[in-house]
Amino acid sequence: MTYDRLVCANCASPVSEGRCPVCRANRERLQQEGFFPNLNPMALIALLAVLIAAVALLAHQAA
Repeated sequence: MTYDRLVCANCASPVSEGRCPVCRANRERLQQEGFFPNLNPMALIALLAVLIAAVALLAHQAA
């Protein structure tokens, strides 16, 4: 999940705006998590399908 859609329970503003210390701390934490948590589920499914197809192609060529 991306932080641009989250609403802070402390100040009721979007976390991406960083209005309070809780927002800023959560925004920093979400930014440090890396690449894959920021992908949406459909992108992860597409990436998985491409990887499976590549492995199947390599297995077919090796046989």
